[in-house]
Amino acid sequence: MQQLALEKRVDRLEEALMELIYQSKKTEIKIEKLSDEMREFKNEMKIFKDEMREFKNEMKEFKSEMLEFKNEMKNFKDEMREFKREINKKWGDLANKLGTLAEDIVAPGVPSAIKTDFNLEVVEVSVRRKKKLKHKIREYDVIAVAGTFVFVIDVKSTYRKQYLDDFQEAISEFFNFFPEYNNLKIVPVIASLNLSQEVINIATSKNWLALHLFGDYLKFVNKDKVNLTD
Repeated sequence: MQQLALEKRVDRLEEALMELIYQSKKTEIKIEKLSDEMREFKNEMKIFKDEMREFKNEMKEFKSEMLEFKNEMKNFKDEMREFKREINKKWGDLANKLGTLAEDIVAPGVPSAIKTDFNLEVVEVSVRRKKKLKHKIREYDVIAVAGTFVFVIDVKSTYRKQYLDDFQEAISEFFNFFPEYNNLKIVPVIASLNLSQEVINIATSKNWLALHLFGDYLKFVNKDKVNLTD
């Protein structure tokens, strides 16, 4: 009886041991499979990292090329701007010698500049207005009427300091020669292809506008410092 019970216990132990061996083998297979998968994943990650590194290098090279292209474009734009400035200066010198600077360059751009910078529509533009009063003659390069203002513009290819006193005198006599504008507020303007900062500062201190040619457009360079209603 005891012998039979012992044999049964041995049989159960053998079965448990076989089950343990089986489960252990299954676990070993799973671990080995997982290890293979992990190894494959690591290989894929390595390939991915290599590809990312190559992509980063390509992007770095692309950025470098783009930076070089931007620099070349900037240099090209600077050269073109300088070329335009030089052409305008030469044209201005020629036009000034021929007496046509006001007509050819400044007057055509005045309406657009006044509209852009002051949102005023120019309703009248006249060039080289000349009038004789008694024994004195006054000539004004450009006169432009916009809103309640009459812009009186003195034009020089290169505006020198000594011209400011002459223009001051011309402004003081403007309404004597052109009383038809008495109901308007006078806005003195100096205009040039070449305005030094010193001349601009003096004009600003007098509450005069300074009109400068940049490339192919005119701009009031001190508009934020001049009050038209003063």
